[in-house]
Amino acid sequence: MLPMSVLYLFADVLYFFVYHVGRYRRKVVRTNMTNSFPDKTEEEIIDLERRFYHFLTDYFAETIKIAGMSQEKLAERARIKNPEVIFDLIDKGHSCFILTAGHYGNWELFSASGIYFQGRASLDHVYRPLKNKAFDKLFIYLRTRFDSPGIKKDEVARTIVELKRKKSNDIVTLVADQTPSKGYLEYWTTFLNQDSAILLGPEKIARKFDVPVLFADMERVKRGYYTLELKLITETPKETPDYFITEQFVRLMDTCIMRDPAYWLWTHKRWKHKR
Repeated sequence: MLPMSVLYLFADVLYFFVYHVGRYRRKVVRTNMTNSFPDKTEEEIIDLERRFYHFLTDYFAETIKIAGMSQEKLAERARIKNPEVIFDLIDKGHSCFILTAGHYGNWELFSASGIYFQGRASLDHVYRPLKNKAFDKLFIYLRTRFDSPGIKKDEVARTIVELKRKKSNDIVTLVADQTPSKGYLEYWTTFLNQDSAILLGPEKIARKFDVPVLFADMERVKRGYYTLELKLITETPKETPDYFITEQFVRLMDTCIMRDPAYWLWTHKRWKHKR
């Protein structure tokens, strides 16, 4: 319930403990950045690393603030620049969409869909239940405060069938930049200058149900303020060749991160597997 300015003071203090004292995943972050930016000097990598950890503690403060923020204030801080892309698809007869995204910027803030889409569409967030029950309950609450339903990752296909049947104009958001589990290393490409296995789930679902696919291109405007631009990957998935959707997502995600790498989630072990 504290003002955002006060929460940012806490975030600045938290940065010191997370980065300098606890050294939270410092080795993972340094390795990821060094391999992703072979042309950067060690000094440049360290500067980028510090900026990332400052952002990470800001992310904590901003996410907690969702619990005490109105829908209007949330929409001011997280603005969708071109919702008309969805309106155009709805006017063409589509009622369900897949929005691919990555762990870039503060994806948690984009939950006030009633404001963004003027009641014509809603955002449904696909999530993986957390092992910690308390944190799982907290994040479900934060993500669904403004009538943005959560969908468990194992229920996505069944949910899309139901949404298409109801024709209820839902945007199913899939964060697709995680590492596939060992049994699903089906597609490899170059991502952030590294040989990378990519999830095929969004493409498989889109092609099976012929659901338009978009990309969420996020940008941090300033501290606590973000914009998201919707970019259409394909309106007709069944007509695309194998891996086209996945490759387009990777290229768009790569460009988004390279614009300012400090705002991507470098702490996860993205490159656990080798081809």
